Amino acid sequence: MEAFWSFVVSHRQQLLVDSYLHVSAVVQSVLIATLFAVSIGILVFRSPIGSATATAAASAILTIPSFALLGLLIPWLGLGVGPTIVALVLYSLLPILRNTVLGLSSVDPAVTDAARGVGMNRLGILTRIELPLAWPAILTGMRVSTQMAMGILAIAAYAKGPGLGNLIFSGLARLGSPNAVPQALTGTLLIVVLALALDGIFLLIGRMTTSKGLR
Repeated sequence: MEAFWSFVVSHRQQLLVDSYLHVSAVVQSVLIATLFAVSIGILVFRSPIGSATATAAASAILTIPSFALLGLLIPWLGLGVGPTIVALVLYSLLPILRNTVLGLSSVDPAVTDAARGVGMNRLGILTRIELPLAWPAILTGMRVSTQMAMGILAIAAYAKGPGLGNLIFSGLARLGSPNAVPQALTGTLLIVVLALALDGIFLLIGRMTTSKGLR
């Protein structure tokens, strides 16, 4: 434990930088994935075949091992941020897409019929009724994707990606040296703590953006 705290204190500046880069990469990737997944969900949620096809495609991506996907992306995007962000976006699609389709499909038809009855057009129904009612489900998908991305990003150190994975890989590569275990343990614990913090932020956002009747 003394070696652990000594490592944290002596490397606190680098730990702060790596933590920021880790969270930044995850948040950016999830936001990009949300734009794609929600857009696809809007296009396909009325079609059972379209919904099943889109969900199956996103599920297939999730079955690709992260090392393999990064390896396939490196020849096209090089090392560093490029393949890391693309991989995280692809892995983040499924939970958000599935929950978008589920949330939009669960909107009571009587509600949309009433909106049409008062003269609301299709775009107005989507933006003012369907998406707000589906928002809790979409946000849940974003939470799941964020937790997944926090862990997957650690593996992106293989592709020289940003974040705390470099700390873990470096520590594991130096097993036997005095700081090896504290280094890997610090990176791992920080990822867990940051993942819990982000989940708490999403819970707060959900409470602030969801009406009491939908909680």
